Amino acid sequence: MTDSAFFCVLSHEGVLAVRGPDANKFLQGQLTCNLNYLDANQSSLGARCTPKGRMQSSFRIVPQPDGYLLAMDKVLVQPQLADLSKFAVFSKSKLTDESEAWVRFGLVEGDGALVSLGLELPQSDGQVVIGHGLIAIRLGALRTELWAPAAEAETLRARLASQLAEAPLERWLLAQIRAGIGQVVAATRELFIPQMINLQAVGGVSFKKGCYTGQEIVARMQYLGKLKRRMYRLCANASEAPTAGTELYSPVHGSSVGEVVLAAQADDDTVELLAVVQQDAVEDGRLHLGTPDGALLELLELPYTLDADKEIQR
Repeated sequence: MTDSAFFCVLSHEGVLAVRGPDANKFLQGQLTCNLNYLDANQSSLGARCTPKGRMQSSFRIVPQPDGYLLAMDKVLVQPQLADLSKFAVFSKSKLTDESEAWVRFGLVEGDGALVSLGLELPQSDGQVVIGHGLIAIRLGALRTELWAPAAEAETLRARLASQLAEAPLERWLLAQIRAGIGQVVAATRELFIPQMINLQAVGGVSFKKGCYTGQEIVARMQYLGKLKRRMYRLCANASEAPTAGTELYSPVHGSSVGEVVLAAQADDDTVELLAVVQQDAVEDGRLHLGTPDGALLELLELPYTLDADKEIQR
């Protein structure tokens, strides 16, 4: 066991299930990701947008034999279920909140623990392995998710604890921030279009799949628009992580120039965060957290580059 290896319970997210013979067809017209790229061994990031291209939710979608599971901010599950149900009324699809049916763990450097459970997970991002009633999902070189029926929660937790240290959720969120993966939560619902949180750079947007709600706006921004706000990774001296939606300020405008997407404590006096910020304010370099004279933010690198030519191939 290394100091950097750990697991935690992903208590901040819920699971929306869409099952039935029309699940693929129905969701293909609702989501930014292309479900035709998915199979039993491949998951994807994605989002659901308003007609104006603003994200109502973001998620990881995992195929099932009879449909799909979407893991998203727990508070958004019920509103998304209610809204999607209006469109599914003429579809052979059933939508349910399965948040209580699953226990989900996040693992960092946990491949050995997965092998002990009989799960050998390929290294490719998004890969899925199902076995022994469990689902394992590769999120990157170091991060994986492990899903199990809720009835197995305590048994599985004990087995993981025998090999990995159990950590608070904040360590998982910090790893997500360092991976540059943004997420829509209740406080940021309908604030951002997908490109603002770099969703197209991490495989969560398809520009070849055809129509879906908000597709015209999302595609126009990719091909014709000039994005003035996008997501950056930053840090600041602070003893408490800001909440999602906390505003950032810059003397360039003398007003708010962005919002926190996700934040976590890195150590006792440092926070790291992802935030959507106006580019001219970032270029100026004087960004403040929370108030015009709040903690000064420092720009950090993201682990990927934005490549418009590559992004439109999906």
